[in-house]
Amino acid sequence: MTDTGERSSEPTATPTSGDRRRIGFFGPFGTFTQQALHTIEAPDGAEHVPYRTVPDVLDAVQSGEVDAGFVPIENSIEGMVNFTQDALAFDYDLIITNEVVIDIEHCLLVQPGASLDNVTTLLSIPVATAQCHRYLRERLSEVEIVPASSTADAARRVAESEDAAVAALAPRVAAEVYGLDIAESDVADHDGNQTRFVMVAASGVAAPTGHDRTALVVYQRADEPGSLIAILQEFAARRINLSNLFSRPTKAGGLGDYCFIIYAEGHVDEELLADTMRSLHAKQGGVKFLGSYPAAGATAASEREHAGGRWREADDWLAGIRGRIDRSSARG
Repeated sequence: MTDTGERSSEPTATPTSGDRRRIGFFGPFGTFTQQALHTIEAPDGAEHVPYRTVPDVLDAVQSGEVDAGFVPIENSIEGMVNFTQDALAFDYDLIITNEVVIDIEHCLLVQPGASLDNVTTLLSIPVATAQCHRYLRERLSEVEIVPASSTADAARRVAESEDAAVAALAPRVAAEVYGLDIAESDVADHDGNQTRFVMVAASGVAAPTGHDRTALVVYQRADEPGSLIAILQEFAARRINLSNLFSRPTKAGGLGDYCFIIYAEGHVDEELLADTMRSLHAKQGGVKFLGSYPAAGATAASEREHAGGRWREADDWLAGIRGRIDRSSARG
């Protein structure tokens, strides 16, 4: 499940001034985004500021209203959150500095003491109801499903309605925030539902940890046969694994004008990845750097480390040969 929303003209909250670190997140309070944000070890006294939409969060980061933003970017069932990914790729100059992956548990929330058997209206977002489609068809087939701006907003509206016939499909944390009962828990159609969230900032690249991921946008120099292979070969030649690769319209041209968004294992501070980026920048139409940051979960870094050692040995070997050049004999 991912919480997304349309662009709105103003945020739900305006950060206060002061020395505290401020993190904007896609709200309101009680979203999966806030649940994921709580897993990050933030500085003492950091202020979590909710915004109504993902663009509101990114606007606040770019303008300096908050120090960082936290938004959903990928779901294991629905795939990439294209709205967030496109915004980072095309509309903002922000850097991904961290990522968090959490398990998603959809719950049916009702008024305290209410029965699910009496529910006639269910509030949630389309992405959430789609992930629970089979359950809803079998258990609540006669219930009217009404869209909400977020799962937490659905829970808030149920709490404010005081109507026992209205329920929300929302996170467990939303029940705690809005004082609702959990009528049914874990109602998604598929196990293993996870969402990836990213922290973004206006500047600063996270220091390498040895367990990192780098995000890039690569524009083709020409839309011709073999252009994707040429890009992939740069990574394959250096034994750099790609955790995700997909194409997106560039927004600047007509049909067929696509770029590639790539998530690669490694950090820009590493020789192999830096050399790959250098080569892509020289050979392709353009490269946008979206950040190098600590990767969530386990990655196979050992193969890359061995490749890096061989690459350094080859570099030393070549430097030795070049050092034997008799430059005094060169013609002027």
